[in-house]
Amino acid sequence: MSDLAEFCAVAREAADRTLGLRPYDVQLLGTLALLDGKVAEMATGEGKTLSGAMAAAGYALQGKRVHVISVNDYLAKRDAEWMGPFYEALGVSVGWIDQNSTPEERRAAYAKDVTYGPVSEIGFDVLRDRLRTDASEIIVPAPEVALIDEADSVLVDEARVPLVMAGAADPGNAVPEMAALVRQLVRGYHYEIDEQARNVYLTPKGADSVENLLGVDLYDEHEPGTLIELNLALHAHALLTRDVDYIVRDGKVQLINPSRGRVALLQRWPNGLQAAVEAKEALAPSEKGEILDSITVQGLIRRYPQICGMTGTAVAVSEQLGEFYGLKVAVIPPNRPCVRVDEPDRIYPTVPDKDAALVEEIQSVHESGRPILIGTLDVAESENLAKLLQRRGLEPVVLNAKNDAEEAAIIARAGERAAITVSTQMAGRGTDIRLGDDVAELGGLYVIGSGRHASSRLDDQLRGRAGRQGDPGGSVFFVSTKDDLITQFVPDERPPAADADGVVRHRRGAYLVGHAQRVAEGVNLEIHRNTWRYTRLLEHQRELILEWRDKVLHGDAAAKALAEADPERWASMPEDTRDETARQIVLHAIDRCWTEHLAFLTDLREGIHLRALGRMSPIDEFHREAVAEYKSLLAEVEKRSLESFEAPEPDLKRPTATWTYLVQDNPFGTEWDRILKRVTAATRRG
Repeated sequence: MSDLAEFCAVAREAADRTLGLRPYDVQLLGTLALLDGKVAEMATGEGKTLSGAMAAAGYALQGKRVHVISVNDYLAKRDAEWMGPFYEALGVSVGWIDQNSTPEERRAAYAKDVTYGPVSEIGFDVLRDRLRTDASEIIVPAPEVALIDEADSVLVDEARVPLVMAGAADPGNAVPEMAALVRQLVRGYHYEIDEQARNVYLTPKGADSVENLLGVDLYDEHEPGTLIELNLALHAHALLTRDVDYIVRDGKVQLINPSRGRVALLQRWPNGLQAAVEAKEALAPSEKGEILDSITVQGLIRRYPQICGMTGTAVAVSEQLGEFYGLKVAVIPPNRPCVRVDEPDRIYPTVPDKDAALVEEIQSVHESGRPILIGTLDVAESENLAKLLQRRGLEPVVLNAKNDAEEAAIIARAGERAAITVSTQMAGRGTDIRLGDDVAELGGLYVIGSGRHASSRLDDQLRGRAGRQGDPGGSVFFVSTKDDLITQFVPDERPPAADADGVVRHRRGAYLVGHAQRVAEGVNLEIHRNTWRYTRLLEHQRELILEWRDKVLHGDAAAKALAEADPERWASMPEDTRDETARQIVLHAIDRCWTEHLAFLTDLREGIHLRALGRMSPIDEFHREAVAEYKSLLAEVEKRSLESFEAPEPDLKRPTATWTYLVQDNPFGTEWDRILKRVTAATRRG
């Protein structure tokens, strides 16, 4: 764009006339940062939505197709409709998609200059297009510009999440008897959980007890099924907690997104863990299917030649944004200085001590009429706190994963006089909290955290709900030295003693909380890096196979290959149908071989960690075998294509139904990880 100043002037005027919103200078700075391909850090309430719309219009006026990618359906629809008059004034067309959009509605939306959509739905559309056998059925155009709302959530928190297209579904196969067996096991005697609560493994006594009960050798390498079933049941029993990691609603297990505290629609665990949790809750197992293709959110976003984004908390993940996406962060100053008062953490020796002090603080502040927003770490905690408050005669409004459809209306009222709102994690809520009458004189919205999150960004996002646009406000976090954050990530640290009034004031207490959070962030970063080490090669192989597939789908590559391989057979075929027949034969072979390749890589990764016992690098061994297998895949496609071509009636059957879902990347490791842990532990004891 030749004259950015002129564009900003026109965009400001258009926003003022159509939306009644005259962009602040800092909003224009945010727009310029986005047009420069950066991630703009803009505090809550500073007008990211309008800055993003102006940048999207700027890209569109350059002739570039823009996808504004959000974290959920609600924000995609709301922002597209809200900003619609602004786009229209600039001659830019806009559309949106959500999970209920029909194929025709999706095609129409993607044909617009600017398309709003949740990251999962755009990813699912890409996967569906990869299985098209008719070029005219493709819906998603070539990627050009991705403008990402809540960029840290999409690019970091959900970057590892695989989006899956499956077919040939059949029922899950978790064993209810195994769920009943693990309920009898005792932690510390039969099994142990590692320090970070990511792995659970049987003790030698536990293994002996289970083998006696089942009458099997758990570690018979020729019969691994029983061990896998047991480990899945043990995972479900010991590491996944109802109303924390998932809820049960309408007879189904629904996962809770840990970074946003809301139900993750269509999301599920991999490797039988989903069915194990269903068996634990005495529910029918959900269907499973053969994976036809998959893509991580990180792989999806990296398809776009140009990426930019906006969020309130980008600096904290600037290293990851640079490492994984080559993005830089631009910090945009607030329109008005933030006058929110952020108090030091209030630290207590036990969780009951913390809860009692938290309830006292809420009751005391509520008596003044000041609105209070309490951020909890999970659903169970939010409901427990609500019960404690109700016993005091208080009536909080609860927002958690069980009623997230009502979140916008609930949050919008959180700034009203005397309001008490209890909520799980606030990231991505997308609704400003405006102060009610006379609330500013009371000190504004008071935000209380019931504990520190594993990421400091989530704490900052919660704090940021108060003090928008120069409003008064305050925040404080109540922490216990027995909170999971501390016991999981710094279990060997000895916390300081409390003072006579029960509060830990020694400076080492604050250090301990911060140290635990830094360790947690380091662990999550290493998980991200390790996941990308394994998926990077797969993404490259996928790009190569798709280039080949596109040549077949859109051109005559299949016809040329088969005509050259068997000229006699080619000459005997009807001229009006043989090109299309060749195309369908080769597409079918490519798709089947790719599906089998994905299954091979999944199995390979399950066992690759055992290579460490032979002093080999698991990641190097994985790459070596994956590359060799891919080379054989190419030859196999040619072989199968020719066999089908020469057959009287080629078998080109495809799944009668396909379905999409997100895999909650298993944070606990694989079955082989746990076997390796047990073997190495036994070696050390020996």
